[in-house]
Amino acid sequence: MDVTTHRLRACGIAAGPFFLTVWVAQAFTRDGFDPGRHPLSLLALGSAGWIQIANFVVTGGLVIAAAAGLRDQGRWLPRFVGALGIGLILAGVFVTDPGAGFPAGAPEGRGDLSWHGLLHEVGFGVVQLAWIAAAITVAKRAAGLSRWPTIATIVLALVVAGWPDPDSLSVRLVAATAIQFAFLAVVCAQPLAVIGVTRAAPGDA
Repeated sequence: MDVTTHRLRACGIAAGPFFLTVWVAQAFTRDGFDPGRHPLSLLALGSAGWIQIANFVVTGGLVIAAAAGLRDQGRWLPRFVGALGIGLILAGVFVTDPGAGFPAGAPEGRGDLSWHGLLHEVGFGVVQLAWIAAAITVAKRAAGLSRWPTIATIVLALVVAGWPDPDSLSVRLVAATAIQFAFLAVVCAQPLAVIGVTRAAPGDA
């Protein structure tokens, strides 16, 4: 692995700790924000909202850099990882709508959906779909090697994200996000042969 590729992949390893550290720093210091109740996207609202916006955008940039570092891993894996980064940037640039009583004065339930709130949801959807697609791609490439840890990661993330308890929605989303970034870090940290090939042939998945 050359130095440039190593550095690009290091961006993928750093993305998760960076994103979650910035979230934790805000979640327990922003007035009125309840990390057990409020989705992390709500931190992009209010006078200090620029911090979470920057968090989304910078993390998205790190993930896109990681995608470039995975360019020799076939056609689709770097594309899916790149889409993940683009989705994060979209989710940051287009902020969500106020809701769940945050920030102060916001409706307790879900408010009206604005155009930027809709685009935020699109970005969130891109993130989730791209992550699942990337995980499936790695599982396919690693078939016969170490597929069970990958499959277990997918299942665990889906269970955590889909657990039917609206009172813990924010906690579940953060847990799923941590799992997703951990998966990306593992992929970026492994030698090429560990995740399926030494060098992908043209047209490979």
